[in-house]
Amino acid sequence: MFRFVMCMMPIVSTAKMSAKQFLRLGEDPPGVRLELVNGEIAVSPSPLPRHSHVEKRLSHILLGHIIEHDLGNLLGDTDTIFGEHDVRRPDLIYFTKERENLIREDQAIDGPPDLCAEILSPSSRLIDRRDKFRQYAAGGVRFYWIVDPQLKTIEAFRLTGGRYRAVGRGQGSDTVSLPPFPDLEISLGRIWFPTRRK
Repeated sequence: MFRFVMCMMPIVSTAKMSAKQFLRLGEDPPGVRLELVNGEIAVSPSPLPRHSHVEKRLSHILLGHIIEHDLGNLLGDTDTIFGEHDVRRPDLIYFTKERENLIREDQAIDGPPDLCAEILSPSSRLIDRRDKFRQYAAGGVRFYWIVDPQLKTIEAFRLTGGRYRAVGRGQGSDTVSLPPFPDLEISLGRIWFPTRRK
């Protein structure tokens, strides 16, 4: 025989949402981006024009090089599973041709990309430089780029011994070649949002 006891204390759930549960939520509500961080839903605003401009320009340069040399696949803003309770959406992700099998047409990415690139926004600056920096390293992402449209900088890191080490940097109108694309010269002046007089 079971006995039920009334409890006057509030009940707080400590259960974490799983990546599978999160991915069943479907598309994001208008105007926000959702990620799953340690089992909790993290909400961030949609990108502003400066962020979107840099993402499109950099994507165009990378995609042209990747297609021309048959190097693999470049995706953007795609759910990427980094653990049982973590789903991130890097601004750009790249898989080499040898690892394209991790990409499924109608599923979230389940495996570390060769490159993740994040374009900083005012709301994401600390997250991209600290939280994702650690998480992508722990997840085995070989290369991580941080692009700052405000300071007009790009920084490249390579995973070595479980930690990211700086392997390249550029600013303003510099021309840079960054791993994993040693044969690609990127003229940074082409990717920044144009400065207009008011």
